[in-house]
Amino acid sequence: MSLLRLFTKKATFKPSLITSTRTFSFTRAAWHGKEGISRGEGPYTVHFITPEGEQVDVKATDGDTMLDLAQRYDIELECACEGSLACSTCHVICEPEYYDKMEEPSDEENDMLDLAFGLTETSRLGCQVEMCKDLDGLTVTIPSATRNLRVDGSKPTHH
Repeated sequence: MSLLRLFTKKATFKPSLITSTRTFSFTRAAWHGKEGISRGEGPYTVHFITPEGEQVDVKATDGDTMLDLAQRYDIELECACEGSLACSTCHVICEPEYYDKMEEPSDEENDMLDLAFGLTETSRLGCQVEMCKDLDGLTVTIPSATRNLRVDGSKPTHH
């Protein structure tokens, strides 16, 4: 059969030959943090100081990161890498007495912190500071600016 004839031949549709069906999945949107935890829940308190100087008190549970809390409570803490330890935009400054209670930053975190705006002795990445009993009452300050390597100027939002 010639190619021209092959392409011009009419195709016949036979519904009985279709054997596969597609199903759709309906799942909830994934939010950062723990499933089932709402605003105002948790045994611990964290105090965020915004770049404008406003204090926002939030409730936290074991394992919540400062990034999780900021996103749960709609606090403006940028995170260009979505918590994958690939940027310094979630940089926060911790109180010295609480900083000493935290685990030491990893080499990867220290490498990213070197890129942070306004680095201090008690600087940490918000995606790496996990809440625990020892950190109850922690105050973190969000710096007035970030160094974001994104060229489009957009800020990611939580999903």
